[in-house]
Amino acid sequence: MDGRRGCKRASVTDDEEQTPKKKRGRPPGSRKSLAAEQTPEKSVSANQTPSKTPKVVSFLETLDEIGEAAPHATPQSFFRVKEGSGVGKRVANKIADIGIVDEQELRDAIVKLPQKHEKEQAALLEGYRAFYHKCCGFGLLMYGFGSKKKLLEDFASTELRDGAAVVVNGYLSNVNIKHVVHTVVNAVWEARKKGKPSNKVKQDAPASSNSLVDLLEFLTDDDDSTHIYVVVHNIDGPGLRDDDVQQTLASLASCKHVRLVASIDNINAPILWDKHMARNQFKWLWLHTPTYATYKVEGTCVPLLLTAGAATKSARSAILVLRSLTPNAQSVFRVLGEFQISHPDDQGLPLNRLYTACREQFLVSSEVTLRAHLTEFKDHELVKFRRGVDGQDCIYVPLPIDALTKLLEDITS
Repeated sequence: MDGRRGCKRASVTDDEEQTPKKKRGRPPGSRKSLAAEQTPEKSVSANQTPSKTPKVVSFLETLDEIGEAAPHATPQSFFRVKEGSGVGKRVANKIADIGIVDEQELRDAIVKLPQKHEKEQAALLEGYRAFYHKCCGFGLLMYGFGSKKKLLEDFASTELRDGAAVVVNGYLSNVNIKHVVHTVVNAVWEARKKGKPSNKVKQDAPASSNSLVDLLEFLTDDDDSTHIYVVVHNIDGPGLRDDDVQQTLASLASCKHVRLVASIDNINAPILWDKHMARNQFKWLWLHTPTYATYKVEGTCVPLLLTAGAATKSARSAILVLRSLTPNAQSVFRVLGEFQISHPDDQGLPLNRLYTACREQFLVSSEVTLRAHLTEFKDHELVKFRRGVDGQDCIYVPLPIDALTKLLEDITS
């Protein structure tokens, strides 16, 4: 027995020398090592997906290589640093520094642009001829994207053959409504003269000095069947958007001798008329007629953006703004403009001298009122301030002398 036990002990001793026996329990320091092993796992779970961690590190390393410490880096800061622009730098570029092309040169280039989709546009015009006969007893109003000038001209030459036609180009800014009414009245009188002997015509030819009321009454006096067609291109044009002008056109359309055909292009055109004007006077029959044609003719009267001749466009904008101001405000601006025209070499008109000139003409009662006018002018960029030779703030109009002269003439008229 002892021999066997000795053999077993010898064999066990040999095995223990080869493989050391593990002790029971946790080895000393195992709790700390376990906590150290669990800490990275928690940080990984906090960052959600471990696969994204290398990308964030590479992003920060890229910023460090560029030379900016970015503890709270964002994609915007990354691209800003890559472009080499600092956070506090300001760009000194201005629109005035851009090399702007001349307006006439740009218009010539627009005219030379090749026409596209001619066959499709011609097919649209041909399809619209089916409704030409539907305008009897109604005012025909065409709307939709694209110039409708060619469509209206085709309609007038095709269907309006039983009477004279008066064409009004509403896209022009200098349209005179009284001249339009006088032309229509003359056309009606000429048609009556042709249909009857000269001794049976009740009235003489109307004079251009007659008022609008007298001219409109001329169209309602006679009970004959003479009628005139009035074709208005862009009845919502800049020269016809006034309330009084639209009311005159509505009265003209309600005359039994007048048949009105018009087109609109502005999306806000329907707000020009109230319910009574649209239904009872114009009697609009709305027709959706998109032609997708270019506005070559209508666009010639619209100032182009980012072209030379900015002074002309500024003068036009100033006219619109001044017309919306009170008469006293217009007179204050006129005093400032007249001084600038008579003293072109001065830096401007000082505030105290402007107040004295306006006070002498009873335009303002106090300096507070004058400053209120000047604030309104400055908000609309009609005037600017700069330092004079004596250190005073001078007020001036940022327009050339010729443009300012034309502007004052428009205000006076």
